[in-house]
Amino acid sequence: MTTKQCELYDRECINCGECDRCDLDPNKKCDSCGKCIEPDKNYKIIKITKIIK
Repeated sequence: MTTKQCELYDRECINCGECDRCDLDPNKKCDSCGKCIEPDKNYKIIKITKIIK
């Protein structure tokens, strides 16, 4: 049985949900709006136009 690694800490995932919280509003689940990412040239953006199964 393989265990999932925690996204934030050096440990196994304990399903705490902290990685799903919004950085700007901890009472909100992250919806990937991108408002927490400051405009910077170090970020790359891609546009997904098609998903192939």
